Amino acid sequence: MRILSGIQPTGQFHLGNYLGALKHWVDLSTSGRSPEGRQDKGNDCFYPIVDLHALTTVHDAETLRKNTQEAQIAMLAMGFDPEKSVLFLQSQVPAHTELAWILTTLTPIGDLERMTQYKEKAAQVSKKEGINAALLTYPTLMAADILLYNPEYVPVGEDQKQHLEFTRNLAEKFNKTYGEVFKLPKAMIQKETARVMSLQDPTQKMSKSLGAQHYIGLFEEEDSIRGKIKKAVTDSGNKIKYELREKPAISNLLAIYSGVSGKSIKDLEQEFSGKSYADFKSSLADAVMNQLRPIQKRYKELSQSPAEAAALFDKGATKANEVSQETMTLVRKKIGLNESLSR
Repeated sequence: MRILSGIQPTGQFHLGNYLGALKHWVDLSTSGRSPEGRQDKGNDCFYPIVDLHALTTVHDAETLRKNTQEAQIAMLAMGFDPEKSVLFLQSQVPAHTELAWILTTLTPIGDLERMTQYKEKAAQVSKKEGINAALLTYPTLMAADILLYNPEYVPVGEDQKQHLEFTRNLAEKFNKTYGEVFKLPKAMIQKETARVMSLQDPTQKMSKSLGAQHYIGLFEEEDSIRGKIKKAVTDSGNKIKYELREKPAISNLLAIYSGVSGKSIKDLEQEFSGKSYADFKSSLADAVMNQLRPIQKRYKELSQSPAEAAALFDKGATKANEVSQETMTLVRKKIGLNESLSR
């Protein structure tokens, strides 16, 4: 299968990014190890760092460069293999913005204004600052990111399902208008850890914007991580059971434990039956650190030579450009652009 998904360079990744997306991506890649220990599963994976999307909120050049460099190193530290997966920066492939413009010409403004994430983000923007046009047209660029590579599946979180449906509808509209070019990609969601929630408010997705106590950074010091888990909110009673409605806090911690350990939630419920929340949290902290220590160690090693990490992404960009230009050659022909003059 061809699989594609991208992530923004927003600074230090947290455990929600890792369990909800990045760990799953590594498992899907041809070099990734499945829960059963198998390797070389044959998936054709494209994983861009979508730095152009970051421009909707980041307007400081040095910050964007630093965040992008950190994201490159972090992905390599997590086990992404540039020999088996195509790793690249979105901005290194001009076809992303070219196709985004073409798709915008087929997109009704009303469809963009109805996007849930747009409405949420627009509500957070001050009247003085104003809403930039990129925040509104963000979904068309995301659609271009996907459709350029014609993947069968796109790993997404629950909050991104609407964007993927938008992409499918836009691909279908293009195909009906100009002729068949794009596949209609399907969503791939890992249910148990698809939405890792805040340690302090299990009704909200884990996010750095909520405050330091709400998330676990992948490269935080061990004492800090253990302290956050110890202080994580729990539910009334002392039963360690996965019940989202009645026990959202402990359900979230069980999902995290399952994600870092590979144990099923049912097995964890049995393992901690009759034990206290304190015992459970202590064991959870051990499991989190067992998962993060090798990643943190590798990150420190790779940080000594960031240029080498960048070079590996450059190599991936070469492959991404080759594939994307095959798609764009067909797109230009279908819509009537003169190929000899379109570059």
